[in-house]
Amino acid sequence: MPRLYPGQPVVGVGCLVIRDGKILLVRRRYPPSSGTWSIPGGHVGVGETLFDAAVRELEEETGLKGRPLGVANIDEAITVDQTGVRYHYVLVTVLLEAEDGDPKAGGDASDAGFFSFDEARRLRLAPSTEGLLEKIEKGLVCMDRPLVPRRYSPGD
Repeated sequence: MPRLYPGQPVVGVGCLVIRDGKILLVRRRYPPSSGTWSIPGGHVGVGETLFDAAVRELEEETGLKGRPLGVANIDEAITVDQTGVRYHYVLVTVLLEAEDGDPKAGGDASDAGFFSFDEARRLRLAPSTEGLLEKIEKGLVCMDRPLVPRRYSPGD
């Protein structure tokens, strides 16, 4: 599935980790929104569960191992230009509890760290992360009771 001018939406997973009132952010190395700060995340592979993708992305981009608690948010990111739909992502945010330790940037991330919400607001944030912070601050993200998706297979 091409990411640029896709024939259908692409599923992306974001990793929401809050520790001691601070949010884990990474600086994006590649488009879209390269150079901006966002929660760690990436694409869900075919046959990969949302939780498996979140654990993998968290470790690839920060070196931290995490335990998924549930789905905290769902958003869409759609970018249109003169050619058509350039990007169309369905963004599923998974709330994770991460192991102790400092994040170390890797994979698609050029930097990583924990930031207070005030500090995060002063960074150049990816639009999706800016929107997620606004929703968290308004209590619109399922932090206390995140959803746990059920996997269905043929015959269920």
